[in-house]
Amino acid sequence: MWHRLTVFRLKTIVAATDFTPRSAAVTGRAAQLACAHGARLVLVHVIEARAPRVQRLRLRKQVAPVEQADAVVRKLRDACPGLDLECQVVKGKPGQIVPKLARDIGADLIVLGLHVVRRVLETVRLTNLERITQHAPCPILIAQDKSLHPYGKVLGAITFAPASANALQIAATIAPEAEFHAIHALQLPLSAKLPSADVMKSAEMTEADLLRQTFMTFNGLPKTLTMPEIVPGGVHEVLQFRIDELKPDLVVIGSHSGRDPNTLGNYARDLMRAPPTDMLVAKPD
Repeated sequence: MWHRLTVFRLKTIVAATDFTPRSAAVTGRAAQLACAHGARLVLVHVIEARAPRVQRLRLRKQVAPVEQADAVVRKLRDACPGLDLECQVVKGKPGQIVPKLARDIGADLIVLGLHVVRRVLETVRLTNLERITQHAPCPILIAQDKSLHPYGKVLGAITFAPASANALQIAATIAPEAEFHAIHALQLPLSAKLPSADVMKSAEMTEADLLRQTFMTFNGLPKTLTMPEIVPGGVHEVLQFRIDELKPDLVVIGSHSGRDPNTLGNYARDLMRAPPTDMLVAKPD
């Protein structure tokens, strides 16, 4: 029996930039995708409220945001003359402004850069990147590769749920020529970890294999997807091992964990704070 996925198309892209090296790859990657798909591109720069002294120091060191935005727009129009492009410079909180803008214009994808490193604060509260991802109505692409070459190798961390199949389909739209790999980290009970236990014959492995067979019946998975691997172990260690081995240029993960689809999962948060490469964070249906 074939399970059909909802067709994903890129019609409108939101790219959020703060005009710093952290988001240097954002506008280029977003424009590249918009040109390739004939999509509308909306750039947004959010000016956050700051203490007066901090704001004065910031303005002394940087060009005015509107001038920076104009320069970026001119550069992108020169690179892609037919690009449907607009830019908004607004005041507020990025974690609120960007998701609302994406929702209001019906965005299919949000492109973001790396978050600001705050070694103490980030351990106790969400970063802007995480807030945007949690409240976004669409997938998030974290862009950091400034070379902007087409993605050639994609690795998906999957659960065999329909949301994982949907995530890989979205990645295939973004990277149509890439080879696709997927891996499932199998959590085992203590009894299955004993020296005398045969993991390959365990009930957990049998169930995972059945789920994998069902997963592969989804009609719409990337054509170059190899058979997903099932590897016993924790998600962090299993994915990191495959990243080191495969060296993908795009990693695909789901945004949530547990039963609440509106809560950003701890694993997604950890990986987003130090992404090994460009990363697509897919939202649950």
